[in-house]
Amino acid sequence: MVRPPANTAYARFIICAVLLLAAGLRDPARLRAQNAGQERDAWQRPDEVMDALGIKPGSAVADVGCGAGYFTFHLAERVGPKGKVYAEDIKEERLAEIRKRAQKEGVTNIETVSGAEDDPRLPLASVDVVMIVDAYHEMHHYDAMLEAVYRALKRGGLLALIDGAAEPGRPRDEYYERHRMPAQTEREDAERNGFRFVRERPGFTRADDKKEYYFMIFEKPAKTI
Repeated sequence: MVRPPANTAYARFIICAVLLLAAGLRDPARLRAQNAGQERDAWQRPDEVMDALGIKPGSAVADVGCGAGYFTFHLAERVGPKGKVYAEDIKEERLAEIRKRAQKEGVTNIETVSGAEDDPRLPLASVDVVMIVDAYHEMHHYDAMLEAVYRALKRGGLLALIDGAAEPGRPRDEYYERHRMPAQTEREDAERNGFRFVRERPGFTRADDKKEYYFMIFEKPAKTI
């Protein structure tokens, strides 16, 4: 009988350990925990974000690229029954989850919007604030998206871009792959499409992997020059 080399079993052990670790990193429950609830509140500071954007009872806001709706439900609570939250995403299953949760919790001021890759399909001049959180780096049709966001905002309305920081100077395709985008690139995109840079607020550090995020605020000018 030919015995395998003594290190074969050890090698298999190492491979299994790596695979189990990778599976754990992709575990849906773990990913939900870091992106929702009190764990995310601690590092994302949603109340501070909404304060910085002047979101108050009665405001009309849009969460573009809303995903599972983390900010959507914070916004809905802040704007109250007289306000409105448009939860936009291109993934219908995400929107279905938001509708299900809203019905379960009795939240009536959220309207889900099935967007396109080049248009969030928001009503014209309808919102005071548009938030794009950890999603702009996914947008390949960025100019078309920003043009549509501009049209959806009221005069003087604000656009918030919160995204993963990256060093500038690399090909754009590389940033898509890394799921992050330089602040300089997003600022140039926004200003090219008519937005006025207002200020940059303190960013965020995601708790589990220390990913750094920036937070920029832009305005749709109240008056055209």
